[in-house]
Amino acid sequence: MASIIDGAALANQIREQVRAGVARFAAQGRAVHLTAILVGSTPAGELYAQRQKETCAAVGIDYELLTLPADATFDEVANTIERLNKDLSVTGIMLHLPLPAHLDATELQHRIDQVKDVEGVNPANIGYVVYGHTLIAPCTALAAVELIKSTGVTLRGAETVIVGASEIAGKPIALLLAEEMATVTLCHIATRDVAAHTRRADIVVVAVGKPNLITADHVREGAIVIDVGINRVKQPDGTRKTVGDVDFDAVAKRAAHITPVPGGVGPMTVAILLRNTLRSAELIFARPKDLY
Repeated sequence: MASIIDGAALANQIREQVRAGVARFAAQGRAVHLTAILVGSTPAGELYAQRQKETCAAVGIDYELLTLPADATFDEVANTIERLNKDLSVTGIMLHLPLPAHLDATELQHRIDQVKDVEGVNPANIGYVVYGHTLIAPCTALAAVELIKSTGVTLRGAETVIVGASEIAGKPIALLLAEEMATVTLCHIATRDVAAHTRRADIVVVAVGKPNLITADHVREGAIVIDVGINRVKQPDGTRKTVGDVDFDAVAKRAAHITPVPGGVGPMTVAILLRNTLRSAELIFARPKDLY
């Protein structure tokens, strides 16, 4: 039976490290300040922002939410980002997704100062990962890699299969693991036989968004399984349950280590966002002021 990788416990350790780092800057009279942009006010968006504010406050990070109208133009959002880029008091910027359909999320993310990009979504930051000079990487990808490392596995040479090739999870996870000298296979919608790849893997990471995509037949004995998927599944009684992309009960009987959903990648992703925010502040405080 697999050992459960406790993402919540690991996240708590990271939060404590962030709290200590923020406190060191506060003692120097420097504030770690994250500003988030929300385009269009929705109950779900506002609730997420409120939880984010509380999470930041718990570790001493100043949090500010800028809400723009749902019909804000591309230039209005881009100009807001540019103003925050130049604001010396702002050490981190994030753009809440999804955006209204008329806005190009990728192009707007590209406008965020790569050093203030706490989510690691600016294409320049992905490029730095490719060249082995990571500044700030996507939070979900970093969370997955940290969870793998927590098992004590040797990544160098490890056969690793990533199922799902999204820009915020699968692809950057593959890049980060390749940087660790793992042998990486990236499966996607055109992969003919996913199971043929996953069965030989020491490590399987799944980030697709399809419940029970990975079954026991996909996993060899003793593998490490990281489930990035988050799906809301309707139960017979009408209630909804959060599950991942992995058939947890069946796969746990074959794997050596496995992440639960919830309680695995999710809390670690939140903690990594906080760590990235501290990292952005470190880079900003070290930057000469004449670069603004």
